[in-house]
Amino acid sequence: MRLTCLVASVMLAAMGSLQAAQVYKWVDANGVTHFDAKPPTGQAATPIDTHAPPPASPAKGSQNEDDVDNDPEQKAANDRVRQQVTEQEAQTKEFCDQARTNLAQLNNNPRVRQEVDGELRRLTEEERQAKITETRKAIADQCH
Repeated sequence: MRLTCLVASVMLAAMGSLQAAQVYKWVDANGVTHFDAKPPTGQAATPIDTHAPPPASPAKGSQNEDDVDNDPEQKAANDRVRQQVTEQEAQTKEFCDQARTNLAQLNNNPRVRQEVDGELRRLTEEERQAKITETRKAIADQCH
């Protein structure tokens, strides 16, 4: 137990010293940027602060929400997109509900009939199994 604690303590101490190592950045004569723990000899290198997070860059083309709210064309476009998304979600839900119902019927009823050319005919077991596989795949692909 003591040995395990000692080994874990040594490993943690070693990891801390690795994180504290200085990193240098420089560009060589070919324009290639390099990063290393040792600066190159005879060439200027910039020390990098590895503990500071990178600066946050503003998103290109981002608008202030107030600007969007004040632009009637943008507001109308946003409303149209929201309406389309709502309609698509409703269609997907309807499809998924119907597909799940069909799958339950295919699983529970070995005597499934299908209308072909205006006539009802019974599916063979192979056709029924193919429909089950097809319906399961459609549910997995379309429904969440």
